[in-house]
Amino acid sequence: MINATNQGTKRELLPAGNYIARCYSMIHIGTVEEDILGEKKVLNKCRITWELPTELRVFSEEKGEHPTVISKEYTLSMHEKATLRRDLESWRGKSFTEEQAKQFDITKLLGIPCMLNIIHKTNKTGSTFAVISNISSVPKGFTCPDQINPTFEWNFDDKYDEFALNAFPDFIKDKIKSSDEYKKLTSQIIDINQEHLTASENEPENDMPF
Repeated sequence: MINATNQGTKRELLPAGNYIARCYSMIHIGTVEEDILGEKKVLNKCRITWELPTELRVFSEEKGEHPTVISKEYTLSMHEKATLRRDLESWRGKSFTEEQAKQFDITKLLGIPCMLNIIHKTNKTGSTFAVISNISSVPKGFTCPDQINPTFEWNFDDKYDEFALNAFPDFIKDKIKSSDEYKKLTSQIIDINQEHLTASENEPENDMPF
């Protein structure tokens, strides 16, 4: 008999409130199809993560205390009604000009502190979880502690790392692998491997023992 059980450690729910935080991780998920209120939409997504350096917990005995982290997924859009633009404007404390909004490199946010307003939501299954409701700049007189987690960036261009991808939680990894960018990248790798295989098959035989 092989019994499967659910005895995982339940993570402590982060209390609702305002927290000083620092952006340390950014993952480009890619262009994926999502169901938005019953309508299928194709969206270019990213996932931004912050550490809360004043909220230390022991998640692993061998690693000791580490800051609680929280993430938010965004559509990579700087449209005037986009959530990303709204949060960035609140974070920086001023609006973007239309010229600035035409293209903004969000990796500039890595290492930058802010204030996060955390609220609780309950899903259809009755589970309660913490989400980021609002982002704002750090008030005068407040100092964000030094960054604890190493800065991390993952994308399909100059920060692609297959090892890191396979270490992501399944729900992130699966979403990335469903993206147009991942499918294109893997098809290119297959094409290159096939070219190398064909080239090696066409090489003349060499009778030399070395």
